[in-house]
Amino acid sequence: MKNFITKGRGTIHFILLAFLVFSFASCSDDDPIQTTQPYDPSKPIVVSDFTPKTGGVGQRLVIYGENFGNDPELIHVYIGGKEAIVIGVNSESLYCIVPEKAYDGTIEIYMGDRPEPLAVGPEVFDYQRKMVVSTLAGDRNERDDQGWFNGHFDVAVGFREPAFMKFDPLNPDHLYVSYDHGPGIYLINFADSTVTQHLTASAGNWGRLRSLDFSIDGEYMIVSHDQWDPNGISTSIMSRTNGFKDPQILTTSRAANGASIHPVNGEMYFNGYEKGEFYRFDVMNSKPVIGDAGLGTKDYETLFLVQDNGWEFNIQIHPSGNYAYIVVVNQHYILRTDYNWDEQRFSQPYLVCGEPRSGGWEDGVGSNVRLRNPYQGVFVKNPDYEEQDDEYDFYFTEQHNHDLRILTPQGKVTTFAGRGSSSINPDPWGYVDGDLRQEARFDQPTGLAYNEAEKAFYVMDHQNRRIRKIALEDE
Repeated sequence: MKNFITKGRGTIHFILLAFLVFSFASCSDDDPIQTTQPYDPSKPIVVSDFTPKTGGVGQRLVIYGENFGNDPELIHVYIGGKEAIVIGVNSESLYCIVPEKAYDGTIEIYMGDRPEPLAVGPEVFDYQRKMVVSTLAGDRNERDDQGWFNGHFDVAVGFREPAFMKFDPLNPDHLYVSYDHGPGIYLINFADSTVTQHLTASAGNWGRLRSLDFSIDGEYMIVSHDQWDPNGISTSIMSRTNGFKDPQILTTSRAANGASIHPVNGEMYFNGYEKGEFYRFDVMNSKPVIGDAGLGTKDYETLFLVQDNGWEFNIQIHPSGNYAYIVVVNQHYILRTDYNWDEQRFSQPYLVCGEPRSGGWEDGVGSNVRLRNPYQGVFVKNPDYEEQDDEYDFYFTEQHNHDLRILTPQGKVTTFAGRGSSSINPDPWGYVDGDLRQEARFDQPTGLAYNEAEKAFYVMDHQNRRIRKIALEDE
């Protein structure tokens, strides 16, 4: 006998809306068909048609036929071997929600606990895979005292601090994570599906690790460090030769929130929180500093200041090197700075989206957009932009909007994932996997990485203590 599955969470909003639509359609005075007779077991069930013919998980589907009855608890619909949620039924039509992973597309109708289908659709539903949010690793118990534990994705726990994530450019199976106030640098190894502590915070004398990047040849890892001492560690460097386990001080300054390498010319750009400084450092021509005892250097220049004191930001450089976004975390907006190729440096920035000191959640264009603590972003090539000069969208996390947003080259911002399931409760945060906008919820996501080969995003969902994945449904 078939095993009827429990209706999945995160679909209540579908149910309520669909039920209202179905009820209105079936009870309208203008509807000539008011057939609501119960199921007659002496007569066959017939499936004559359905609409639409194609769609993905969460698609609202109407099936037409005969002898469906009037009890949505009695009739069961399977699509591609997965049970659908039946919203309403009135003998000659029924309303249901397409389940996830209904790849086969065959529509089957069961009644009660009958083990065999009593009707099969005249054609298959063309199921289209959708991008969904899932959980890669991590867990949070009711007391939130699960601690940190290395191991396979199935057992690893931790992930409890804001973080920055970056794939090794020479080994796409290795995703490195630097933790703010956390235990150091972690390695997410997709080759063996494990999480391990790569370096302790004490190994580099770090208190608040912020961003993480690699030199253009991939031979060095560079991390930024937020230390209030004016002569404190602002960036550290490690070599591939020594397994990225030989941290040395690269630069000294007060409170760096981010450091990024220019993808073409190789110089490093980092910031200062105190006065909003935007620094340039020619790291590739500073090999003696890299190779010495690790005392660090102040041999860098200030290009400009971002607003006034206390501006926390990181720098996300476009793959072409033509420009960079300055993500101002604590003041809720994003600037753009264009690269001067003749002078090999970035120029004075200008606003792209958001409004300084005006946190909120609003999609739109430019200063009409409202952000709240944008954190880390990645550039992702958009195939629809093949005829444009700039082929990349910028995806970024928002810590206190609990979502991921998309920024286009034209300055338009839309919400990509998160804040779903609004019918469950009005709060935008939570922990729900599923459809990007209609179901998925995050709780203060920070780190974000993108694997181009598998077209997948990885998100550090730090208040949920989990690493989440956004990709096409598994086949």
